[in-house]
Amino acid sequence: MKRADVKELHYITPIANVVSIMQHGILSNELSKKVPHDSLAMEEIQAKRKNKQIPGARKLHEYANLYFDAHNPMLSKRRNQNDQMCILCVNASVLDLPGVIISDQNAASSYVRFFPVATGLAALDKDKVFATFWLHPENQIEEWAHSSVKGAEVLIPDRVETKYVIGAYVANQIALKAFEELKIQLTVCIKNDIFF
Repeated sequence: MKRADVKELHYITPIANVVSIMQHGILSNELSKKVPHDSLAMEEIQAKRKNKQIPGARKLHEYANLYFDAHNPMLSKRRNQNDQMCILCVNASVLDLPGVIISDQNAASSYVRFFPVATGLAALDKDKVFATFWLHPENQIEEWAHSSVKGAEVLIPDRVETKYVIGAYVANQIALKAFEELKIQLTVCIKNDIFF
C-alpha cells in the first residue's frame, strides 16, 4: 500500500459516544476508562489486547486504534447495532504524527506484526485491506488470514485529537436521525455499502 491509497481512516463507535469524542478526542482504551462511554468492544478480543506489548513501543491499550477500512469483520459482528452506531472518518494526516504504529492485521491476532508508518504501509496488501469480501469458502486458512488482514490498524499514542475527525457515516435513516439529534458540527451521511 502507498500513502496516497489512504484517503481517510475509520473509527467505529456508538453514536452515544460522539459528543464525548468531539470534546476529548478518540481515546486509547486506558484513557477511555476515565470517561463514561458505551462500548462495542468484544470482551474476548479485549482480553487478548489488554497485556499485548508492542515491541519497542508501548502497550496496545495505550493507543487509540483506527481502521484503514471499517467494512471489516468487527463491523460485521456488530451489524445488529447498525441503528445505534457510526463510523467516524479521520483525516489520514494522523499517519504523520509522532509515534504512530501500523499493524499488518488486527492487533489482537497472534500473528500480527507492528511497524512504523514508513515501513508499515509498504507491508500492507491494499487489495486485501480494502476488499469488499474476505470469505474464501474453498480455503478456510486463507479466509482466517484475510479476515485478520481486513482489520489492519493505525495505532495513535493516547488519543486522536478532535481536529482530525472530519465526518461520519451511518447505516440507515434511524442512525442518521440519532446522529443529527446530537446537534454537533460534523458532516454525516448514510453510507450503507460500508455497513452490513
